[in-house]
Amino acid sequence: MKRNLLLISNSTNAGEEYLGWCQDLIKDFCLRHKVKDVLFIPYAGVSMGYDVYEQKVKKVFKTLGLNLYSIHKEKDPEEAVKNAKCIAVGGGNTFHLAYELYQNKIMKAIANRAKKGMPYMGWSAGSNIAGPTIKTTNDMPIIEPKSFNCMNLVPFQINPHYTDFFDPKHGGETRDDRLGEFIKIEPNVWVAGIREATALSLEKGNLKLIGRNNKMKVFRGDREAKEYTLKDDINFLMQ
Repeated sequence: MKRNLLLISNSTNAGEEYLGWCQDLIKDFCLRHKVKDVLFIPYAGVSMGYDVYEQKVKKVFKTLGLNLYSIHKEKDPEEAVKNAKCIAVGGGNTFHLAYELYQNKIMKAIANRAKKGMPYMGWSAGSNIAGPTIKTTNDMPIIEPKSFNCMNLVPFQINPHYTDFFDPKHGGETRDDRLGEFIKIEPNVWVAGIREATALSLEKGNLKLIGRNNKMKVFRGDREAKEYTLKDDINFLMQ
């Protein structure tokens, strides 16, 4: 397996700078793969706009010794993906991200590059699309993409920002309730609920949970949900 993936749950922790908690993960990932130039995909950034989003991420990456450039300024998105040394996909609205990837005909192109070993990193929505579909996103469907199918860089679903917090004053569904509906429909599909300040790393065929938080929660329709720690072997998710 040639894939080199860094799939981050969240970009910001309360009280910290943007991408602050995961800067070392990003820097080390790029160092290991001798990456200097990173093609950024800002399509999930609906509210702030692509120009602002690019500058926000570029400022952080510059401090890490990385040159970031955005696909929305490239004349030929497909050619830009073809020539990229590394791709980073930012968070935001997953439906809009998928819509734009299909509109620009690069969903499959990015997947093909990443499956052949090109380093790929994403956070939030950028991690969600690394799975088979976006069906376990937390986002509102503000736009209809061509398909819910995504890159399938890993064979399990991802739920970024996972939390099992229950507010007794809130009468709506919990995250576990919503993921429970998914595994009722898709009982043979694993779902990895990755908490804030965690990420999934796939390098040299080895899948690991990394980060500050010690646990993630895994769901599947034919068994009870189970917590896994940073020390646990989670490679069963790749089968």
